[in-house]
Amino acid sequence: MHGPPLIGWLLVALCAATGGYCLSQMRGEPPGPGRRIAGAEALMGWGMAVMAVPSTVLDPRPWGPPAFVAVFAVAAVRALLPVPHGAGLPGHRLHHTVGALAMVYMALAMMVGTTGGHHHTGETVPGRMAGGVPLLTGVLLVYFAVYVVRSGLRLVPMTDGPVDAAGAGPPGAGWSRRPELRHACRLSMGIGMFAMLLTL
Repeated sequence: MHGPPLIGWLLVALCAATGGYCLSQMRGEPPGPGRRIAGAEALMGWGMAVMAVPSTVLDPRPWGPPAFVAVFAVAAVRALLPVPHGAGLPGHRLHHTVGALAMVYMALAMMVGTTGGHHHTGETVPGRMAGGVPLLTGVLLVYFAVYVVRSGLRLVPMTDGPVDAAGAGPPGAGWSRRPELRHACRLSMGIGMFAMLLTL
């Protein structure tokens, strides 16, 4: 990832923590759409964490970008498939598809960089795509900016004042089932995706 190493490490910490929480949530969910969504979010969080590692520490070339493209292309297709245990949550499926395709896009930009688009010195070779397609990057930035704002607004009522029984999840639910933490994780991943797109 391009950009200051400190920003990269902050993104690694944020995305790894989010992926870890989503993984614990997936393990606590019964089979069904909830577990599938948590698994997709865990994959996204860990994938973003690996992609955000500064290239001075972990150079993903040449295997990294093609692996990201393959994994997240499959994730994008899988997100669009009907949920076996019910049709619900189409909005989540669409968002996961956009997120997975954004990861594919960033991995493709990394692949261009490995063929000469960017060097570690920051030089750009004429005739090569540098940092992706500006219009597409802009569209994705707008999408994730709107998503972050909406997620933040959705989280505010859950944290405004004491949490009652309606906002605390099912009876006996642990911290991995709390709805406000789920929204906070989605907000964190949206922020992380926005920041990573800015570094293209």
